[in-house]
Amino acid sequence: MSEQLTLKDIYLARQRIAGLALRTPLVRSESLSRRWNCDAWLKLDNLQPTGAFKLRGAANALLGLDPAQRERGVVTMSTGNFGRGLAYAGRRLNIPVTVCISRLVPDNKVAALRASGAEVVIHGDCQDDADCEARRLRDERGLAYLPPFDHPLVIAGQGTCGLEILEEQPEIDMIFAGLSGGGLIAGIGLAAKSINPALEVIGVSMNEGAAMLESLAAGHPLQVAEVSSLADSLGGGIGLDNAWTFAMTQRYMDRGYKVDEVQIARAMVQLLREDKLLVEGAAAVGMAAVEQHRLDLSGRRVAFVISGQNLSTTTFAQACRLAGEPPYADL
Repeated sequence: MSEQLTLKDIYLARQRIAGLALRTPLVRSESLSRRWNCDAWLKLDNLQPTGAFKLRGAANALLGLDPAQRERGVVTMSTGNFGRGLAYAGRRLNIPVTVCISRLVPDNKVAALRASGAEVVIHGDCQDDADCEARRLRDERGLAYLPPFDHPLVIAGQGTCGLEILEEQPEIDMIFAGLSGGGLIAGIGLAAKSINPALEVIGVSMNEGAAMLESLAAGHPLQVAEVSSLADSLGGGIGLDNAWTFAMTQRYMDRGYKVDEVQIARAMVQLLREDKLLVEGAAAVGMAAVEQHRLDLSGRRVAFVISGQNLSTTTFAQACRLAGEPPYADL
């Protein structure tokens, strides 16, 4: 891999992951288009076999390993979705996978990881703790370490999502996506800006623990406390030794927003009521940002990345309560 990723790397990733990750639908949301007087589209990466976009980067990273690395196996740290993607692809490719997670990962994601066939190690109270354990296991067992975002093959894999959006709807002029470690925004930004430099890329994080946004404001990677959120997939740090996603997010993201838990909850409920999509909080932050920050989308062609659907009914019931809505059975 060259020192700088290019659109070619994303095209190569698409060829590589075909058969493991899906080309997901891009569908028009009539409800959001009416509400915001725009042309709103939903990129349904919640329909990936593992329920989240992370499968794209995980599959591409595994397929980039040499034979000796494949035989020894890999280790990662995850908030759930990357680990699940890695486990799914690893099972298909016969590569052993170990996933280190913190105690903040919801029970439904822990259960899904274990069901996927991965070895699951729960360690510490935040993603940084889990990362330390993953690196220790790398050294102890001779495993290949694959980070969930700060890796060129992971970024290129996530970029295939942006490539698909613009192939389906070339007139899209704004893309919203969740912002955590920056792998998705970096990949989508590279794809989108390479095709249309005028296109706006918008990243959205939760209010508390927005590590990338805090780091961008400081001008260098920061360690930020991780807290519980409906958007649990966006939790965790970006790594003080970040080599890829910090610089790429600086380069390709036009604007970043934070959203509070109530707005995330309202967006989750709205997506179920109007678009019949039951999704996790991280998948709804783009809609939450439009509402909370009163963004004017009039006349725009906008895509929202619906990044995942791996949530429990208990979490969705909590979202309903926060949003002041009736039980989800009435929606």
